Amino acid sequence: MQHFFIQSQIPELYELTSFFMNLVTVARVQRNPTIKEEIKQKGFDQSLPVGFLCYPISQAADILAFGADVVPVGADQNPMIEQANEIARRFNSIYGTNTFKEVKSIVGSIGRLPGIDGKAKMSKSLNNAIFLNDSTDAIRRKVNLMFTDPNHIKIEDPGTVEGNVVFQFLDFFDPDKVALEELRARYQRGGLGDGQLKKRLVEILDSLISPMRQRRQQYESNIPLVMATLREGTLDARAKVAKKVSEVRTALKLNY
Repeated sequence: MQHFFIQSQIPELYELTSFFMNLVTVARVQRNPTIKEEIKQKGFDQSLPVGFLCYPISQAADILAFGADVVPVGADQNPMIEQANEIARRFNSIYGTNTFKEVKSIVGSIGRLPGIDGKAKMSKSLNNAIFLNDSTDAIRRKVNLMFTDPNHIKIEDPGTVEGNVVFQFLDFFDPDKVALEELRARYQRGGLGDGQLKKRLVEILDSLISPMRQRRQQYESNIPLVMATLREGTLDARAKVAKKVSEVRTALKLNY
């Protein structure tokens, strides 16, 4: 059974995070590749918020509190899973328990999507993402902004596919790989415009996203159902987390 819940409505997760914070050094969190990259992206430098630095620990609490076996992640989130497993091992070792079990990450065939601006990661905060509720026009507008080959000025000019964001997306999503290879060869020798490639990508992405967009609209038209589902899921999740936190308090000799 699937449950959706609101994390901020489960205070036990914050309590578990505070316990975990005593098991991890600042130096270890700073070595986390994902955190290092995001600190660089956000330009935090010396203005780094403590809450952001502790994010991997909070994420570990989100994972370990539910006794998860596997967690679906993007390739860039694997260091977070490693950190969660380190915390699980350290807690169990120090307190002589088997309170937490380690988890495995599942990375899809697409480890992560590049941004439409060609940056390494598609991200809402970087404003370089295509959203699952984007309209056809919005998808077209964003695809038209995608980086291709700046030297491919005329249709007859040979084009480069390396670093070409449109081809990266077509590699991910175009179901007709034979036709795609023909387009790739044609583009490289000249005779295929960027506009044709982008039109093909728009059609493919819109076909993929359209059913999700329609399903979202159905739920948007029934907000009471959405809220009821969230309330039910949150109550169930909080009960599970409270049980795990009680085990942690017992191990810490804090269950008075």
